[in-house]
Amino acid sequence: MPTPATARTATIEEVAETLLRRASQLGRLLLRAGSRSLSRAEASLLATLTDRPRRITELAETEALAQPSVTQLVDRLQRRGLVDRARSDSDGRVVLVSVTERGRAELERMRAEHRALLRDHARGLSDADVAALLGATDALGRMIDAVQADPR
Repeated sequence: MPTPATARTATIEEVAETLLRRASQLGRLLLRAGSRSLSRAEASLLATLTDRPRRITELAETEALAQPSVTQLVDRLQRRGLVDRARSDSDGRVVLVSVTERGRAELERMRAEHRALLRDHARGLSDADVAALLGATDALGRMIDAVQADPR
């Protein structure tokens, strides 16, 4: 019979093996079911910009993309009126990318579609499963905080 420590280690290993794959699959399914007005990369970049304007280099690091890819992505979003570029007030050499009101609205519309889909499917789950998902979202938030605080 496994010890509690061994069982915990096995459970942690299962979470490490499946969490990202399932979260990514859910994200792809939600995007596929929606209007598809934003790609995953576009939605992620807009979400990153909702808290503050950022440099292209910072966006590349945050989004884990090559700088030329981010530049092309920003160009595409700017042509659609979803982001703007502007010189920094504190350093005129620095160009900052910010989300426009239109970009915020498009991101919120997509998020509302996703929430509606999740609500519809959650209604088909048992009360225990819904409660487990709520607990999982809380735990996931704590894990995100821990990963963000990790200097590695």
